[in-house]
Amino acid sequence: MYPIILLSVLGIVVLFLGFMKSKNILLPATLLFLALALGSNFIDWNQGPLLYFYGMFSVTNLTLAFNAIVLISAFLIVAMTRGFQDDEEAQPAEYYGIMLFSLVGAIMIIGYEHLIIFFVGIEILSVAMYILTGSDKRNLRSNEASLKYFLMGAFATGIMLFGIALLYGATGAFSLTGIRGFVSTAAGAQSYILYAGLLLLLIGMLFKVSAAPFHFWTPDVYDGAPSIFTTFMSTIVKTAGFAAIFRLLSHSFAGIYDFWYITLAVITVLTLFVGNVVAVYQDSFKRMMAYSSISHAGYLLIALTALTAQTERSILFYSMAYSVATISAFGVLMLIAKEKSLDGRPNESYDAFNGLAKQNPLLAFVLTVSMLSLAGIPLTAGFWGKFFVFSSAADRGLIWMLVVAVLMSAVGIYYYFRVVIASYMKEGNTGKIRVAPFYQIVLVAATVITILFGLAPGFFEQLL
Repeated sequence: MYPIILLSVLGIVVLFLGFMKSKNILLPATLLFLALALGSNFIDWNQGPLLYFYGMFSVTNLTLAFNAIVLISAFLIVAMTRGFQDDEEAQPAEYYGIMLFSLVGAIMIIGYEHLIIFFVGIEILSVAMYILTGSDKRNLRSNEASLKYFLMGAFATGIMLFGIALLYGATGAFSLTGIRGFVSTAAGAQSYILYAGLLLLLIGMLFKVSAAPFHFWTPDVYDGAPSIFTTFMSTIVKTAGFAAIFRLLSHSFAGIYDFWYITLAVITVLTLFVGNVVAVYQDSFKRMMAYSSISHAGYLLIALTALTAQTERSILFYSMAYSVATISAFGVLMLIAKEKSLDGRPNESYDAFNGLAKQNPLLAFVLTVSMLSLAGIPLTAGFWGKFFVFSSAADRGLIWMLVVAVLMSAVGIYYYFRVVIASYMKEGNTGKIRVAPFYQIVLVAATVITILFGLAPGFFEQLL
């Protein structure tokens, strides 16, 4: 609860700081505010479960752990936004304020106990993303991406609301506990209105996390949005979204697992196939990362489909590993795309990475580690993330799904290694690429986290 209050207040403070003549205070102030929110997040550690806002919001160690992943990811992303101050037409105070407000929505859907809180939270998060996607007003792709995201998101919200209405009609409750109580009865096990409501609610939620066949907005929106906000969208929104889906299914609908797991299994396989296969044919690194985001939604869905005792740990660890590696990859992309821009536009193709190892060995190493982690190669956090997810499926006996996942992981190695090969084995410009010291610290920190949890995954469990 404390991060929600702090971020709401501090977001307004950031907006007022925007009236100052100098913009230099905005970045350190926002980082300080995020650090304060992260610290306040652990006030309730080992105190729960606690209920706030008249029992509509729940705080447990699990929700606090997801909050920590979201806030740490936000800290790393905001730390890479120094370029806002170099753009005369940028409005950094508004950007930082909206990012802080969006985190309020993310935390609300992580710990919701009531579907009204969930809806309010997801709308706060979504509206913030619509605005940030179209923040580059001089770029037609950004404007188009924002409009597409808004229109498709509005349809998804309508479907989600219809699902919530049907659930209320079937159960007479908006709270997860009340819904669970109805599901556990004989009437709940045979309620077709309940089934329809759950499916519609899941469709809306799966849209937010880019699961196929509800992924169609993702490539264009990720490609058109400014890269810094694409990073924000592909990590924080996905982590919060999967935390919300896990909470819904594990808390309220575990009693009708035999009904929904088949639907989720089909969506999982389709998501893995679409994300990995289509990524192979992309010439743009940024669009490849969009389809990569879709594929990783598929791996997370494996753990949700299994819904075993390991699912909680699997989703947590995988979200952390995926978020850190993705932030590293986009951090390098933003530097390279700007350094090798074409006709004033960022160069986001694979060719932009040619010869990167000679131009800046540190950036090449950071990029390589992030790609290895996303591909699930041993000694990186991504390997253990996939291992835990696959273990969940094995415990449930979903061997056929594991076969599909392993095959798709092999496909993923191909397109992830394309950029590594370009960095080390292809010739590029001979000029050196300089990186600001603070930016280097952020990239190194993310890389160290990836390697640390790859070498000692048990350390993560000890933190929990």
